Amino acid sequence: MFYYYFDWTIIIVIPAMLLALYAQYKVNSTYNKFSSIGNKHGYTARDVARQILDSNGLQEVRIEHIKGNLTDHYDPKANVIRLSDSVDNSTSVAAIGVAAHEVGHAIQHATGYVPVKIRTALVPITNFGSSISMILIFIGIALAYAAETSNIGFNIAVAGLAAYSLVALFQLVTLPVEFNASSRALKTLDERGILASDEVPMARKVLSAAALTYVAALVSTLATILRLLLIILRATGRGRRD
Repeated sequence: MFYYYFDWTIIIVIPAMLLALYAQYKVNSTYNKFSSIGNKHGYTARDVARQILDSNGLQEVRIEHIKGNLTDHYDPKANVIRLSDSVDNSTSVAAIGVAAHEVGHAIQHATGYVPVKIRTALVPITNFGSSISMILIFIGIALAYAAETSNIGFNIAVAGLAAYSLVALFQLVTLPVEFNASSRALKTLDERGILASDEVPMARKVLSAAALTYVAALVSTLATILRLLLIILRATGRGRRD
C-alpha cells in the first residue's frame, strides 16, 4: 500500500520549503516594486557605492558589473563589489539599497567585524562537513542494518549529521552579518542624505525582504537536520522501544 512506502518525515520540511518560496517571492516582488521608483538626487547605484566606499577610506575597493538579476555581492578575496544588471547603473531606490548593503560588507571586512571573521573561519570546515555528511549518514545507516556493526553504524551516521549541522552554524552566523550590513547601509543612506526621508523606508523594505531569505535558509536547514535525525533513529532502530 502507498502509506508503506511514504516517508512521513518529509512533512517536517514542507513548512520550511513554503517559507523559502515565500521569501523568494517577497524579495523579488519588493525589489520589482521599488525598482520603478528613482531616487530624487538621480544617483546611480554605482555612484552611491563609490561615494560610500571613498568616504570610509576604501578607495582600493573596486566596483565591477556582473551579469544576472540580484547577483550582487562583495568578494573579499578580490576586494571588489560586483553589481548586477538590475542594480549597477540603476537610479532606483531599490538598487541603491542593494548597493549600499554590499558596501556594508566591504566596511565590515575593513573594520574587522567579528561575526564576519567567524563566518570566514567557518567556510572551509562547513564546505568539508557538507561534502562528507550525506556519505557518512548513508554508510552509517547501511552498517546499522548489520547486527554486529549497528552501534558503529549509528555513530557514523550521527557523525555525518553533526557534519551537516555545520551548515546551520554557518547560516546562523550569517544572520548578524547580513542584518548589520543592512543596518549600516540604511544609516548611511539616511545620515548622508543620499536618499530622501521618504525613500529610506522603501530601501528598508527591500533589504528586509532580502534578509528573510537568509532566515528561511536557516529554518530549512534546521528542518532537514531534524528530518535526518528521525531517519537515522528509525533506520538504526534507536527510535523503537524494545
